[in-house]
Amino acid sequence: MKSLGKHLLAEYYRCDENAINDVQKVEEALVRAAEIAGATVIGKSFHRFEPYGVSGVVVISESHLTIHTWPEYGFAAVDVFTCGDHVDPMRAHEYLKEVFGTQNATVETILRGVLNIPDLRHKPGGSCVSGNCTDKRIR
Repeated sequence: MKSLGKHLLAEYYRCDENAINDVQKVEEALVRAAEIAGATVIGKSFHRFEPYGVSGVVVISESHLTIHTWPEYGFAAVDVFTCGDHVDPMRAHEYLKEVFGTQNATVETILRGVLNIPDLRHKPGGSCVSGNCTDKRIR
């Protein structure tokens, strides 16, 4: 089935508590995961909470990677949302599991933008802002 993007929702259990509580390590891991997946990083923002926990986002030209950690439970929730066919979000997921010492993980993949368009492709050209579609396939 053709879609505009893939959205991985991952849950990492029994992680290395120190790894998922280190804001620098978490930031470096998400940036590297984006690169490994073949994405283009365009921005990032991370925050460490007191007494523990990290939240962050890496904005990629193809969408984003996010994380929220609960070191006290050895748990992290990760989203990897990518658009287009040249990025592989599963490669980012596999890398992050390893970096965080995850002993058990679940992942669900949701296809985003499943449209009934025969020649569906990301960024097909034309404009659809305010309903002024110049691409007749989208009307």
